[in-house]
Amino acid sequence: MAQKAVGHPSEETLSFWKREQARLKARLVDRDTEAWQRDPAFSGLQRVGGVDVSFVKGDAVSACASLVVLNYPELEVLYEESRMISLTAPYVSGFLAFREVPFLVDAVCRLQEKEPSLMPQVLLVDGNGVLHHQGFGVACHLGVLTGLPCIGVAKKLLQVDGLENNAVHKEKIRLLWAGGDTFPLMGGSGTVLGMALKSHDHSTKPLYISVGHKMSLEAAVHLTRCCCRFRIPEPVRQADIRSRECIRRTLGHSGPPVPGQERNQKGTRSKAHPQGGSAEPAREGRYLEDPSRGPRTDLEATAGLLGAAGQDLAISGSEAP
Repeated sequence: MAQKAVGHPSEETLSFWKREQARLKARLVDRDTEAWQRDPAFSGLQRVGGVDVSFVKGDAVSACASLVVLNYPELEVLYEESRMISLTAPYVSGFLAFREVPFLVDAVCRLQEKEPSLMPQVLLVDGNGVLHHQGFGVACHLGVLTGLPCIGVAKKLLQVDGLENNAVHKEKIRLLWAGGDTFPLMGGSGTVLGMALKSHDHSTKPLYISVGHKMSLEAAVHLTRCCCRFRIPEPVRQADIRSRECIRRTLGHSGPPVPGQERNQKGTRSKAHPQGGSAEPAREGRYLEDPSRGPRTDLEATAGLLGAAGQDLAISGSEAP
């Protein structure tokens, strides 16, 4: 998900990021908050979302942010949006959220504005949650800002708090025999930061699941497993597929990616036509505008839609490079 950009934030900006990260972390909820999370069959869960940011090869700035919503348990795409973006904030280890999350929150806001009935009840995020240098990764940051339950789904082990991809760790992976098998990721502090999950019978590499927000680790691991047709859970896999398709289409049709160019449409099987009827036509995404005061900025629109959570984003984004 992350790709490094040239440059480094100023000391003032980095100090601000640290303060803002700590402030948001204080609002993190690491337990189940919804009734469906406490049901082993997840009764009441109807929509799961996935987000991903894909990069143009060889370009640390041009990328595509994608949000998809799938029905559950069928895991068919109900909604998708892919939008080309420019990541101007540099990559700093431990602060990836300040580089990528504002674009993902914007995508959630546009969905809330246009199709509130399709808002996901949980988001699976291509990245880490509490399995993080400061215990507050991308999945946590996105969850606190949107107020949505979030799960961190990482493909590689982030080596923090004494966790290492060493011989002992590899032996534990070898002992994962069947899809659904797990082992805890206990740091040197004695805290369980996440779980290694063999997500599919035929996968040879585990996923690293961690709490993002408003969900327990047990429920996060179980739901991730239930969303896996292949190694990667379907919401994240579909978001990745669509973001890469958007990049290929943009490069193939118009040369270098243009920030703001997007695809935003309902899935091929909509709720109104569950058995293969025609889907709604593609709709262009747009930002909210107030004629009385001129165009609103992306961050202002976000604040208006998400209330206090959006205001947090407007504050954190205002000082980011």
